[in-house]
Amino acid sequence: MLFEGLELVSALATLAACLVSVTLLLAVSHQLWQLRWAATRDKSCKLPIPKGSMGFPLIGETGHWLLQVYSKIFSHEALESYLPKIQLVIQDTLRAWSSHPEAINVYQEAQKLTFRMAIRVLLGFSIPEEELGHLFEVYQKFVENVFSLPVDLPFSGYRRGIQARQTLQKGLEKAIREKLQCTQGKDYSDALDILIQSSKEHGKEMTMQELKDGTLELIFAAYATTASASTSLIMQLLKHPAVLEKLREELRAQGVLHSGCPCEGALHLDTLSGLHYLDCVIKEVMRLFTPVSGGYRTVLQTFELDGFQIPKGWSVMYSIRDTHDTAPVFKDVNVFDPDRFSQARSEDKDGRFHYLPFGGGVRTCLGKHLAKLFLKVLAVELASTSRFELATRTFPRITLVPILHPVDGLSVKFFGLDSNQNKILPETEAMLSATV
Repeated sequence: MLFEGLELVSALATLAACLVSVTLLLAVSHQLWQLRWAATRDKSCKLPIPKGSMGFPLIGETGHWLLQVYSKIFSHEALESYLPKIQLVIQDTLRAWSSHPEAINVYQEAQKLTFRMAIRVLLGFSIPEEELGHLFEVYQKFVENVFSLPVDLPFSGYRRGIQARQTLQKGLEKAIREKLQCTQGKDYSDALDILIQSSKEHGKEMTMQELKDGTLELIFAAYATTASASTSLIMQLLKHPAVLEKLREELRAQGVLHSGCPCEGALHLDTLSGLHYLDCVIKEVMRLFTPVSGGYRTVLQTFELDGFQIPKGWSVMYSIRDTHDTAPVFKDVNVFDPDRFSQARSEDKDGRFHYLPFGGGVRTCLGKHLAKLFLKVLAVELASTSRFELATRTFPRITLVPILHPVDGLSVKFFGLDSNQNKILPETEAMLSATV
């Protein structure tokens, strides 16, 4: 009994010490916040600050010359040169999905697809398939731990992230060196070529570390959000077969629907631009299922918002999803309705910032045209060469953290299509069907 009483007293003492520590921590944080507010607020403005704000500015801005470089990487001319390569990567992937005997995890496979596109097309690396698969696994480990607490201890997420980044950069350095040594037989300039050439034009010779960092940034930009949007596109086409059929009708009318033969279905930017319903479908996917919740901006000048002072130098976050959900221009906001973007309705025509899946203003996403191009090509190829069915009884729940995706990845069975748009069954199923 005596020992039990001592254990209870010890537990209560520990709890009391924790409560005191938390109280002191909150008190110190409050005082530091008051000092931060006093140091940064605009003294000439008497308005209060918003409740719950922290106001710490983000550190670092993209160099002006890099913005010019990225504008070249995602220019109309560059996208036209990427297009046939993107189409081939997507076609190869859909053939692999259709030949798989079991259902696939769409979100996981979409991540592999966007990673492959970034490596093969955007960066122009000729990495063997086995090495590419290993590099993808390492990259996933890096991404999973990129937002870990900065505690460098054995087996911590931070340590795993650092180790993955080091392994990843070794693989990228090898690929970059091989690429720099082999310049023969290229029929287009990829993003890495443009990055290197543009830096020379600005009198700047990029170091290997800068090339690795730039390469990693381009992969990061093309990877997670595009995989999320690709998964959402497939899910909505599954949920709304009438939309898929209407899309096929448009492709058929424009002579774009094809049977999957490499000699057929060559796409061009002008062709895709003329597919208005396809554009509506992609817009509606991005309205309802924006991959990221919002973005940050640094306040350049103190301003007033709903009676509160927002001081210069602070960071503010805008919500993309809340904007799409509350924008008065959209009718029945929870309904998937691509026709809301048709020329007859054009629900997004009024106002500049009702629809902003890629952000807005001068800091809008530089890679938005590449992302939209990828999604359009994926939709064309899905409509042309695949039939697909949900492999579970119900559609999965969607989670928004860390990026929008289905909780179980979306299990789907893919089938190829023959030249008459009929589903190609696996050999076993075809034999069973023939005996019935």
